[in-house]
Amino acid sequence: MLYTDGAILAGMVYVYLPLMVLPLYASMEKLDFRTVEAGYDLYATPFRVLRLIIVPLVKPGIVAGCILVFIPSLGAYVTPNVLGGGKNLMIGNLIELQFGQGRNWPLGSALSISLMAVVMAALIVYVRNADKTGGHHG
Repeated sequence: MLYTDGAILAGMVYVYLPLMVLPLYASMEKLDFRTVEAGYDLYATPFRVLRLIIVPLVKPGIVAGCILVFIPSLGAYVTPNVLGGGKNLMIGNLIELQFGQGRNWPLGSALSISLMAVVMAALIVYVRNADKTGGHHG
């Protein structure tokens, strides 16, 4: 299983799963279960309760977890390198390759700045979305 795409996927899920679970847990802990009971009292199916009541109330935790997983997984270098054997090219590995072996510092710098711009755009979208919904982002 080592040096395969499945190994990289399993390793990345293992490393970044707590970053998704913790915001979800914090958001679900604040969930008022009376609204779920009200949905069942109004004869909603379990899927409909999940889709129309639980997910909108837990959405800030889902978005925060996605951001917390997205940012470090973009720059992941060690996990894909160790589990994938260096065969798979991810953004972090490509930047390291440009600075290390390729000696192409302008391309490595451009890739790094592009990666930072993508992360900044994701954070700006998160902050603006949190301001609209009245959520806390601080």
